[in-house]
Amino acid sequence: MLIRIVVPCYNEEAVLHATAPRLLAVLDEVSRAHPDVAGDVLFVDDGSSDATWPLIEELCRTHSALHGLKLAHNAGHQNALVAGLEASVAEADAMVSIDADLQDDERVIPEMAGRFLAGDDIVYGVRRERRTDTFFKRHSAQAFYRFVRTMGGDVLYNHADFRLMSRRAVQALLCYPERNLFLRGMVWGIGLPHSTVLYDRHRRLAGESKYPLRRMLSFALDGITSFSVRPLRLIAVLGLLFILIALGAIVYALVSFALGVALPGWTSLLISVWFVGGAILTAMGIIGEYVGKIYKEVKRRPRYFVEKKI
Repeated sequence: MLIRIVVPCYNEEAVLHATAPRLLAVLDEVSRAHPDVAGDVLFVDDGSSDATWPLIEELCRTHSALHGLKLAHNAGHQNALVAGLEASVAEADAMVSIDADLQDDERVIPEMAGRFLAGDDIVYGVRRERRTDTFFKRHSAQAFYRFVRTMGGDVLYNHADFRLMSRRAVQALLCYPERNLFLRGMVWGIGLPHSTVLYDRHRRLAGESKYPLRRMLSFALDGITSFSVRPLRLIAVLGLLFILIALGAIVYALVSFALGVALPGWTSLLISVWFVGGAILTAMGIIGEYVGKIYKEVKRRPRYFVEKKI
């Protein structure tokens, strides 16, 4: 039986020399606990602009359990992860996805393997707490999960992309044809037998985070619009509310005019124009986000192209 660790990499030359031996040590621990289980590692280079791929080639030459997959261009973290899973599903009985910086604790992988051998198709790595995060990161992440759930998305709290999936679970995931990927929601929706493993997240070994605020906000928007139409329904509710407000304003204006107390002025007019105009633009923006996703889906462009494989 083979368990493969899939590691998406984008400009990770600063951490790979430390990442590879730590993952190999974990796989040795799994093999000692379960002699009938072997393990290897697949690094997926997501079109890095630094020396990540030459470093992966060097690592693959030093150990037979290390493999590499190079994408022809930067396809994004979620697409790179899917590429690694798709390349592994015919060979591995289970696949563990983890980021190259190893902020997720790789030492719980043996426990994940034990859960898999006991019958779980998916084992989620869930953070026990967020003490290592900055104040902004901690509270923004909590707000993200609450907001996604409020908007109708179904995600597991404090779980990102650190998980083990059986071959059956990966095959089910690959049945999803969409190009707008939000894997933590898609995997949670598969519904096969699953469990969770708690761990403490470490500080990044080296380099810098690949998810600045701009990308975090974009990722949150993808998560909401990929799994819920509730924002569109809210537009309809707000539209009805504005109609009621407008009817109230019309009645007030007619009564004031009949009583002769209406005064000409620009204040109320300007406030109304700006408020309603802003509401209309916001509604158009939300609708445009969904239309943009439809546009991407109907083109059916490939998610990625593989340039090399080791």
